[in-house]
Amino acid sequence: MYSVCAFLVLTLLSAASAQASDCTCPTMKWASCDGTPCACTLLIAADNPLNINCSKLVPKCFLMKAEMYRASKGISTRRLGKPNEHAFVDNDGIYDPECDSNGAFRARQCNRTETCWCVNSAGVRRTDKGDLNLKCDKLVQTTWVQAQLTANPVQTSVDPVALKAAMTQTIQSRYFLDPSYVENVQYFKEDNLILVDLKNPKGDPNVDIATVAYYMEKDVKVLPLFMSNSSLTTTVDGTPLGFRNILVYYVDAEPPTFTMKKLTAGVIAVIVVVVLAIIAGLVVLFLTRKKEKSQKAQVREMDDLQKEQLTS
Repeated sequence: MYSVCAFLVLTLLSAASAQASDCTCPTMKWASCDGTPCACTLLIAADNPLNINCSKLVPKCFLMKAEMYRASKGISTRRLGKPNEHAFVDNDGIYDPECDSNGAFRARQCNRTETCWCVNSAGVRRTDKGDLNLKCDKLVQTTWVQAQLTANPVQTSVDPVALKAAMTQTIQSRYFLDPSYVENVQYFKEDNLILVDLKNPKGDPNVDIATVAYYMEKDVKVLPLFMSNSSLTTTVDGTPLGFRNILVYYVDAEPPTFTMKKLTAGVIAVIVVVVLAIIAGLVVLFLTRKKEKSQKAQVREMDDLQKEQLTS
């Protein structure tokens, strides 16, 4: 009888242990998970665990807050051609953002300082920086994200049609993005470059292409956020294709409003030199044309004198 009871206890303990081991968050390896049913939280500040849905990607704003918190505790979080004239990259990097309850960025960000700026729905600065009096009337939607991926070299040729199908399927299965939002995938063989255009033309707040791009960026930079810790790869006609670099451009529903007043002295100096060079070129062109006109006038005068001498 004793052995039967012991067997039942061990069986229950094993089952409980198995359930505990299954209680993980596949989309966020920094999450803490426990309970039956399994529930997961992400620490985004001291004593501030955030309940997360592990069947979806964690919104970018919450991810950035978690990164800042982990960095403040000494926990490592990262390693070290525009699609159009309004596209811009994230030159400011990570900061401690203000998020709403759904994980969307607040229109104005200050990084807990007295310096503020306006951001788009991807959390990327789109205006000059100002003080606490800066007004950001609305959160401008990012409607187009272009990821420029440098692929690892492969021995076989890559078929562009097969590549588009493979990348679209990979983005759908890995990042839960409907294929209709993968606008285009282009392959440039000479540079081993792949352009992936994610578009949300109507600015639907329920479709977060910026978070997809953020997960992609982490995957390529060898710091995946998924529990599996696997990097981004796709398979084209049976050939695995990985990536070694990524650059992300953002295009908003409205153009950014950067001005020259915040440019560095070096950039301003370059602009001044270019302007002076243009002015100097125009002056030279003006003087050259003036000289040519003077020479033509002298030739005409000589021709007139010769005609008068002949007639006389």
